[in-house]
Amino acid sequence: MKISTKAIVSNSEMIKNYKSCREKAESFGKIFVLKNNQPDAVLFSVAEYERLSPFIEYLDSLDKKDIEMIIESLPKKDNRKINLIDLLNRDAE
Repeated sequence: MKISTKAIVSNSEMIKNYKSCREKAESFGKIFVLKNNQPDAVLFSVAEYERLSPFIEYLDSLDKKDIEMIIESLPKKDNRKINLIDLLNRDAE
């Protein structure tokens, strides 16, 4: 995933300038919030959330076996594969 540096804000900027950060999320679809130079959160615009929501709800409805099949079907070089593995670990929490 390519992330524009314009779509990255610090945690302190988010606290001090929420309105401008929200406008930035509206412009880019989402912004990435860093705390101590580490990823901390993602702020989605409503439009982006509505676009992703059906897919998220579909993934939530899958059982572990189905998620494993999806992960196996992903290209090996795809970085998102790691994130989908987190879906499997969510059941253990």
